[in-house]
Amino acid sequence: MESGLNGKRAVVTGGSKGIGRAIALGLAAEGVDVAICARSEEALRATETDIAHLGVKAYGAICDVGDTTALDGFLEDARSTLGGVDILVNNVSALGGARNDLDAWEGNIRLDLMASVRATTKVSPWMQEAGGGNILFISSIAALRAGAAAPYSAVKAALISYSKNLSISLAKDHIRVNTIAPGSVEFPGGVWDKARKNNPERYQSTLNTIPWGRMGRPEEIADVAVFLASERASWVTGACLSVDGGQHKGNL
Repeated sequence: MESGLNGKRAVVTGGSKGIGRAIALGLAAEGVDVAICARSEEALRATETDIAHLGVKAYGAICDVGDTTALDGFLEDARSTLGGVDILVNNVSALGGARNDLDAWEGNIRLDLMASVRATTKVSPWMQEAGGGNILFISSIAALRAGAAAPYSAVKAALISYSKNLSISLAKDHIRVNTIAPGSVEFPGGVWDKARKNNPERYQSTLNTIPWGRMGRPEEIADVAVFLASERASWVTGACLSVDGGQHKGNL
């Protein structure tokens, strides 16, 4: 079955590394023009080049999504460069997910939550004008259970609630809104790659909680993201899909 994504335009925040990069490349492989932003120029330009090599339009911009003016400018430039925005992937996440202090609260709220709210508030009217679109939030299985650091868990849970509410209010505009809750995902330079090298006890104890017996790969999250953005998921909205090898064991 065709994905129906060829010729669409997507924005992926935090799209230079890990899950964001994999989603950007996964969409590009389906014929989607992609705009990404990140704070690190080297990784940003490398991913921008890789997107372009897939034969689609690529746009990359250095942007701290916690800076309202910078985020606004990036989204406007992305729209102008691509000719519109059909898909928005809110992927940026604050560092320090294991911390529980005021700085962690402020960082998670500013980057994970409010940047996603601001980007969605900016882009959704464009989708309404165009007659439809897709919005995707990257949360975490930490949002679905106790045990992780409170700031990270609470903010990721807020994204799920926000997504669900949006899915109802935007349904009349043919805008689908969904959330992915990844489990522990390993990639070069990421949290679990560093833990494997520097904190093997933490790495192994987490690995032991995954029935599938291994950490996830960014591409496995990206495959689900591409599906949710595609016509193959045309009646899926308001969903939160765990992609975690069975790591989250709750019934809901």
